[in-house]
Amino acid sequence: MSLNRFRLRMAEEISKTKLGSSSSSSSSVAASAATNAAKSRWKILWPNSLRWIPTSTDNIIAAENRLLSILKTPYIQEQVNIGSGPPGSKIRWFRSSSDESRYINTVTFDAKEGSPTLVMVHGYAASQGFFFRNFDALASRFKVIAIDQLGWGGSSRPDFTCKSTEETEAWFIDSFEEWRKSKNLSNFILLGHSFGGYVAAKYALKHPEHVQHLVLVGSAGFSAESDAKSEWLTKFRATWKGALLNHLWESNFTPQKLIRGLGPWGPGLVNRYTSARFGAHSVGTVLTDEESRLLTDYVYHTLAAKASGELCLKYIFSFGAFARKPLLQSASEWKVPTTFIYGMNDWMNYQGAMEARKHMKVPCEIIRVPQGGHFVFIDNPAGFHSAVMYACRKYISQDSSHQELIPDGFQLV
Repeated sequence: MSLNRFRLRMAEEISKTKLGSSSSSSSSVAASAATNAAKSRWKILWPNSLRWIPTSTDNIIAAENRLLSILKTPYIQEQVNIGSGPPGSKIRWFRSSSDESRYINTVTFDAKEGSPTLVMVHGYAASQGFFFRNFDALASRFKVIAIDQLGWGGSSRPDFTCKSTEETEAWFIDSFEEWRKSKNLSNFILLGHSFGGYVAAKYALKHPEHVQHLVLVGSAGFSAESDAKSEWLTKFRATWKGALLNHLWESNFTPQKLIRGLGPWGPGLVNRYTSARFGAHSVGTVLTDEESRLLTDYVYHTLAAKASGELCLKYIFSFGAFARKPLLQSASEWKVPTTFIYGMNDWMNYQGAMEARKHMKVPCEIIRVPQGGHFVFIDNPAGFHSAVMYACRKYISQDSSHQELIPDGFQLV
């Protein structure tokens, strides 16, 4: 199609849209339909490669399918309806004049009958596809279900309207609970990574009756700004660089905004990050060329999509990733047996878990995995699988002759 014909066709479509809008002014329903139709035509006429931010929800799901295509275990991908808001909640999940339902993107892997259920929750600036190196191995022993939290990945991305730590926690905890009800789940093992570990722990505090065991991988949220080790932060804030970064944090400037701002150059920046983090600077097993290409594509689309769940950052953490409501404060109230897993090179300090264990009244283990950083499940997938199997040994070892042992090189703290 020539440029002139392309412009002519666009002009015709815009004209049709205007005519349709004026003729339906007496009907809000018809106007809404015309607007949606115009948006659909615009997407057709304006190909993805020509948009400033070349992504969409369809692109996210397509990238997810490409990434998971390298797996051997069959799975089902679904959009689980969680309704328009949690019953009895004083806040809404989105700013809208309608009661539009919201969905949680979910993948469920085939498993042997009777296998314990393992629900996996991703961290900040991530999505369930980050566990792509783990699904096959874990599905051999568990019924694995992984989700994109509300506002992340391929899940619905409502306008983020929370204005406090309490509302923000409710956004994630209540939406997860509605998802659990829709899936009719109970008595499951809940695994959360980083910020997902914070959400998983907070969920288990509120709904302990549904969680069989809690596995927190490099969990965020144990340190507070009042800790003695935060003294360096106070000094840093006094500098002009610290003041600027603190201002950006409190203004809710997220890494994703940078990706969007770069438009068509965003994919290149993401590629440099994934190549460096999981390649040249990896402390474990580097990604293959195919894995790197597929993960980079997937990460870009999940980061560049509409801002939603990412805006939780300043309400959950203060500058320096210090929790505004540290998990340590509620450690004595935990009712679910817990295992902490950390990579040996994780920048998240495992000593926070050690301090929490002093106050916990339930069984608690801390495992450190060699050749692994904060993304230990990508850096050292085999080691991570062994740690998870060991943590859940009482649920998966039906045969008394088969006992999960902690591998050499691991640390039980």
